[in-house]
Amino acid sequence: MRQRIKRREGTVVSAKMTKTVLVKVDRMVEHELYGKRERRSTKFMAHDERGECKEGDRVQIIESRPLSKNKRWRVSRVLKKAAG
Repeated sequence: MRQRIKRREGTVVSAKMTKTVLVKVDRMVEHELYGKRERRSTKFMAHDERGECKEGDRVQIIESRPLSKNKRWRVSRVLKKAAG
């Protein structure tokens, strides 16, 4: 049985590497004791083959095979370009 491909939506925080971008994904979780919802974030290295992503872009990333030591995601599409 095959599992579904994981998809995440996040913001590009660094595009200084060749064909690689750093994407910050935010999620809301409830505090274990107090129940208040808090924002937690994770940074993923994603493969950007065409080099079209810039800092501040909103992108969708999908899980892929290991592409390097830290890269396990690929940029699927750019949802919103950064202003300016």
